[in-house]
Amino acid sequence: MVLTKTRTDLPILLLHNVDTDWTDAEIEEVEQAVELLRSAVASLGHPVVSATLRDSDLASLLSKFDPLDYVVLNWCECLPGTTSTDYRVAQILEALGFTFTGAGSEALEFSWNKPQVKERLRRLGISTPTWKVFERAEPDSWNCFPAIVKAGLQHSSVGITSESVVLNEEETLRRLEYILTTYGPPAIVEDFVDGREFYVPVIGNGEPMILPPVEMDYGAFSDMHQRLCTYDAKFTPGSDQYVGITCRVPAPLSADEYARLEKLALAGFAALQCRDYARMDVRLRDGVFYLIDVNPNADISADASVARGAAAAGYSYGEMISLLVTLAAERHPRFGQSSH
Repeated sequence: MVLTKTRTDLPILLLHNVDTDWTDAEIEEVEQAVELLRSAVASLGHPVVSATLRDSDLASLLSKFDPLDYVVLNWCECLPGTTSTDYRVAQILEALGFTFTGAGSEALEFSWNKPQVKERLRRLGISTPTWKVFERAEPDSWNCFPAIVKAGLQHSSVGITSESVVLNEEETLRRLEYILTTYGPPAIVEDFVDGREFYVPVIGNGEPMILPPVEMDYGAFSDMHQRLCTYDAKFTPGSDQYVGITCRVPAPLSADEYARLEKLALAGFAALQCRDYARMDVRLRDGVFYLIDVNPNADISADASVARGAAAAGYSYGEMISLLVTLAAERHPRFGQSSH
């Protein structure tokens, strides 16, 4: 599986953030991940310079670098001291003339708003579970159960626990009250697709393609409330779901299933104007695939699903990162074929 020939001569500015609120263990974990990535691409021949953002003044950090000399590997999740500001990082990079990996600021900002994402998917005829937006916890005509209650303006499974899956109106109102109080409006109530779940990496521009899908294996859990990737499943080592959920790569799929999953994932990638790479979260029920979420700038850590899919396609970790940089470089005024 070959997407494009990587260019290992491209100089990389590896941009990542460290927050003063993080624990020493969290900082050490991030620094180890950054060093793993840096060494992986450096071993291929890329000149790499690391830039660590420790406060919100990204412009000052970047002032010592010439945009013409680097492709920025944008691994900033937010401006330190803030949340949900990956799009602000992209805005600053754009304003300063840097070429960077991943989605642009408009796509990143749009992706934070689940109601508008769902509406765009619906308008484009892309299969996604039925949903309703709630500004207040009050009785409504929602009668599709089981359902799942989500915060409308969050990513990374924030607010998702086993209690997010609800079976009746009473449970729905209770969970809505919690979500709205904790995270603010809006909240989304959505048909819970109790079936197989896939993380589908998409990579490329122009004619993007999917990498081998990664299936979340919930075989250890008989209760549907636990058959989902909660916040703990992703970020709390030792928790039942962190330990119990395993991955199958590549996911076992028939040729027909693979083709339909590919079509859905590529449609989601285009719908949110993703760039270079992204991850589609998809569930399968009764033969129908549903796009659950679109993740521009998905996690590119060595153990995350994008890297797992790339490995199944024959890419080393360094080769995958080099590919992302090569794709971004096509937009660079000096390294690319067209202007940024």
